[in-house]
Amino acid sequence: MIMFKGAGVAILTPFKNGEVDLESYGQLVDFQLEKGIQCLVVLGTTGEASTLNEAEREAMVHLTVKRAKGKVPVIVGAGSNNTAIAVKYAKQAEALGADGVLVVTPYYNKATQNGLVAHFTAVAEAVDVPVVLYNVPSRTGVNIEPATVALLAEVKNIVGIKEASGNISQVLEMKRLVPADFMIWSGNDDNILPIYSVGGHGVISVMANMIPGETQAMCEAFMAGHIEEAIQLQVKTKKLFNLLFMEVNPIPIKAALYLMGMMANELRLPLTPMEPANMEQLKQEMLRLNIIQ
Repeated sequence: MIMFKGAGVAILTPFKNGEVDLESYGQLVDFQLEKGIQCLVVLGTTGEASTLNEAEREAMVHLTVKRAKGKVPVIVGAGSNNTAIAVKYAKQAEALGADGVLVVTPYYNKATQNGLVAHFTAVAEAVDVPVVLYNVPSRTGVNIEPATVALLAEVKNIVGIKEASGNISQVLEMKRLVPADFMIWSGNDDNILPIYSVGGHGVISVMANMIPGETQAMCEAFMAGHIEEAIQLQVKTKKLFNLLFMEVNPIPIKAALYLMGMMANELRLPLTPMEPANMEQLKQEMLRLNIIQ
């Protein structure tokens, strides 16, 4: 099942005075849709999902589905290091109208490969919507091996993976082992073209919160065979990517959206706002790229 090709956004959760700012969030969703984003991924790492309570999660999904249903797919983060909670989140997302769920590897527990198969299979069997695996070993401490991905691709509604290991050789091996219709999206904005080059299908992007149109344009250029244009766009955003990850995500991207006047520069502990000197570097690059004036 093809969920989307091109750029999806790992969308932010705005806060204001300690509460989820649904007004700013709705404006961000509209901005993404207007600029041609191909998928909205809500309640992921970038959305600070681990700090949201159940009512807040439900409100975020409800608003996203209301604004985007029928326009682009809505994929909801349902990850947990407790399989029963991941199942609960996936069922909640399905009941609220999500088009699919994104399930990260269990963090802290550091499951074996057999444990990963059991975890993801349990979530997939609990819902009818498509399930997307999420591999980000730098944050979770565990890697989904290509052979494990191939096993999971046999589960009928596990349709793809957000691959953020940064290991292109691993992605190539994965591509060799999985069915042709199994989707592979980059989870790193500086790996969009490398993952396309080994048979990937796009990106679930952090920087698309700020530049959705440009991120989608890079994907479209590659898919249309305009490789040099795509390379130029990837190179153009490399310094921006570096700055967006000079502090842990989503601290810098939230600072960027604040500089654009789109939300407060507010995060939930244990995350804190970007250091002033770092924020100034980010601001100068945004000025150079004409993202802000």
